[in-house]
Amino acid sequence: MLIQMLKAKLHRAVLTQCELNYTGSISIDRDLLDMAGILPFEKVLVVNQSNGSRLETYAIEAERGSRMFCLNGAAARLGEPGDLVTVMSFIQMTPEEAHSWKPKAILLSDNNSKAEII
Repeated sequence: MLIQMLKAKLHRAVLTQCELNYTGSISIDRDLLDMAGILPFEKVLVVNQSNGSRLETYAIEAERGSRMFCLNGAAARLGEPGDLVTVMSFIQMTPEEAHSWKPKAILLSDNNSKAEII
């Protein structure tokens, strides 16, 4: 049996953009993806703390150092620049593996300019 566990999260990120005319996904600064261990095109759950919306999509890389978090396509209707979001990815493992598993959590602040492993 496999269970789903939190793999990584980027917590309290500020949405910097919303682009309706795009094919979909969430664009995230590649440096922050690497820090969290989230791969480009990996499925993610995006939770908007500002309005309560939740969506599943996939991460795409934005320019390194841009500190960008941009909802694209239809997802752009679920947020607006300035909203606080948490982006999470998950992993499957056995219950035995889960006992020693520790997800990677990155806390963002100062409009995404500070990123701290928590």
